[in-house]
Amino acid sequence: MSKRLHARGQDATYVNAIMKVAFYDAKPYDEEFFDEQNSDDSLEIAFHSFRLSTETVPTANGYQAVCVFVNDALDRSCLEELANLGVKVVALRCAGFNNVDLDAASSLNIHVVRVPAYSPHAVAEHAVALLHTLNRRIHRAYNRVREHNFSLNGLVGHNMHGKTAGIVGTGKIGRLTAQILQGYGMRIIAYDLYPDTDWAGQHGIEYLPLEDLLPQSHLVSLHIPLSPDTHHLIDDEALELMMTGAYLVNTSRGKLINTRALIGALKRKKLGGVALDVYEIEEGIFFEDLSQEGINDDDLARLISFPNVLITSHQGFLTVEALSEIARVTCTNLTHFENGEPFLEGTVVTAD
Repeated sequence: MSKRLHARGQDATYVNAIMKVAFYDAKPYDEEFFDEQNSDDSLEIAFHSFRLSTETVPTANGYQAVCVFVNDALDRSCLEELANLGVKVVALRCAGFNNVDLDAASSLNIHVVRVPAYSPHAVAEHAVALLHTLNRRIHRAYNRVREHNFSLNGLVGHNMHGKTAGIVGTGKIGRLTAQILQGYGMRIIAYDLYPDTDWAGQHGIEYLPLEDLLPQSHLVSLHIPLSPDTHHLIDDEALELMMTGAYLVNTSRGKLINTRALIGALKRKKLGGVALDVYEIEEGIFFEDLSQEGINDDDLARLISFPNVLITSHQGFLTVEALSEIARVTCTNLTHFENGEPFLEGTVVTAD
């Protein structure tokens, strides 16, 4: 008997169940790749289309683990209820963990694991794809041609060769993005609280303070995690420091940018363009089909209205390779826990 269960709030019991996992915010591609990874039925997975929160946490009753994504809200009250229900593991199928109260999880003896590097190439390549599309107006040209409009007016872009790219955050994704852009003949400068000087030396990249990087960069690309220190890193002051006409690309976390400040900079034509794969308040919008009801977010609607703003719905990770790795790491960690084996190296998240 298969231990896989599609669930929308119901509970079920299986004979010879191994480890029961409540899986939240499940999309068809999640189910496909986790089914493939779990083909031996080593886990009993209940796929829920809704998100985990204090309102939906009762659906985790009877499960030893929950598998969550970026917009599930695991605050202290949610985690306390999970602990009361017997949940021992929170498995994040993403790299970020700002949506989990790690102090609460630690005090409740709930293990938190993540997928720290599912495919840095996927996100880096998407960042550059966004830049290309924004710079050469490919999205606008595509729509024109479909309407049999072959005019080139308004589609003028810039050569990337010879320009300066400012990479904010030089973890795996930031380093890969920098190296791709170097292939176009761009000068690369970087900012990071913990500079990788060996890598920078090998590639001829200079680290600068953020206040020095912003005025020199024709492109600023964000690749840092969200923390109290990086929340609204790009605010009115930072935007004012940026080069007039520069492009801003964010494939990291939406709250790195103050959206109201960004709208102000666009209105006064400070920026040449903005490409976002993330947004400050994604919950209830990103990953959903709102084509029949519209967007109940005035700031996002205003951003979309600018002709030099390009937004995708947090799809930087969405490649076959990345989805396969997310499923592999997550399922491996859960089966390891069930078997009393250590979690995979580098995947455990702590409050320290």
